Amino acid sequence: MNIKFTLTALSMLSFSVVKAQQVNVAKAFASAAKQTDVLIKNVDSARKLKPNLVSPRTVENGQFKMVVSKDWTSGFFPAELWYFYQYTKDKKWLELAKKYTEDIKKEQFNKGTHDLGFMIYCPFGNGFRLTNDPAYKAVIVQAAKSLSTRFNATAGVIKSWDHNGDKWKYPVIIDNMMNLELLFETTKLTGDSSFYKIAVKHANTTLKNHFRPDFSSYHVIDYDTLNGNVRQKVTAQGYANESAWARGQAWALYGYTMCYVETKNKAYLAQADGIAGFILNSKITPADGIPYWDYNDPKIPDVSRDASAAAITASALYDLAKYSDNGRKYKAAADKILYSLSTKYTSKPGGNYGFILEHSTGHRPAKSEVDVPINYADYYYLEALLRKKKMDDFIYN
Repeated sequence: MNIKFTLTALSMLSFSVVKAQQVNVAKAFASAAKQTDVLIKNVDSARKLKPNLVSPRTVENGQFKMVVSKDWTSGFFPAELWYFYQYTKDKKWLELAKKYTEDIKKEQFNKGTHDLGFMIYCPFGNGFRLTNDPAYKAVIVQAAKSLSTRFNATAGVIKSWDHNGDKWKYPVIIDNMMNLELLFETTKLTGDSSFYKIAVKHANTTLKNHFRPDFSSYHVIDYDTLNGNVRQKVTAQGYANESAWARGQAWALYGYTMCYVETKNKAYLAQADGIAGFILNSKITPADGIPYWDYNDPKIPDVSRDASAAAITASALYDLAKYSDNGRKYKAAADKILYSLSTKYTSKPGGNYGFILEHSTGHRPAKSEVDVPINYADYYYLEALLRKKKMDDFIYN
């Protein structure tokens, strides 16, 4: 599809959209920046006591929670700082982004996790994009090499977890789609197609095995590495094996949109359209567009929402809108979600230790991080704001 044609169609978007639903990006970024100034002070105070804790993750039971660099969420905080630099061009944010990005650097050699896309590519990928620093490129390439060691050719997927061997043998979670961007980028940086091929194989295998007919996704697929067969389809963070865990649907939407952008394989675009349809056609999601933590929790509406799933979805929809025939619908849906997040789901000024959004759900079955602020919600919220601004600048200017 011709991107310019699609964006021209988007520019015809009806102005009947209620003005109140239009996000004020400048105001949202200014508020987020003030919050993040508070967050940085709390981070620095915490690190004086425990220098090995490098990134803020959440606030749980009123307590500020920091994590070490090997935590899967460690890269989101420095990546947010790169987004503030991108938006403001203020050297203050550049220096802060450089400082906190450096703390995650050693994870480029970590072969024990599939989350190197989150941990390394979010901060170092944005850092390289904005500075062209060759040192960042080297970290990205090494991280891709480390991630590639987790690929099994027989199963055709990258292994997600090494833990809980009593539950599964070779688990692959839908979240893993997000880490493929690291591999695609590394092929572009090096000319080595092996990374691209692994990413495509993983995406194809996941497309084949991870989805139900309605385009909802399972959370965990367990593979047999001797023959590549699926052993079981289960959940870890969702309500039940057959339920649709909200953040998992968001990861799937974002992942297949990104895979289409990287490959132009129309099967990925069709998959992204199908997933978007599942999310946006849900009769369960409240009118503000912020989903409950799982679409199938029988206690709805008396359960927690997941602002992180909403932020990921909004960011993905802005990207997908550029390529899909449903672009106008997707942009309008993303605008609605982003308006809700920016007006009803932000922390009070100075509250929540400086985190931007509240009301996310991390791991409800484990009673962990339920109805809390969390770093990846903030990261994808800022990304969605940037993507909205870029799209609006093209459409209206």
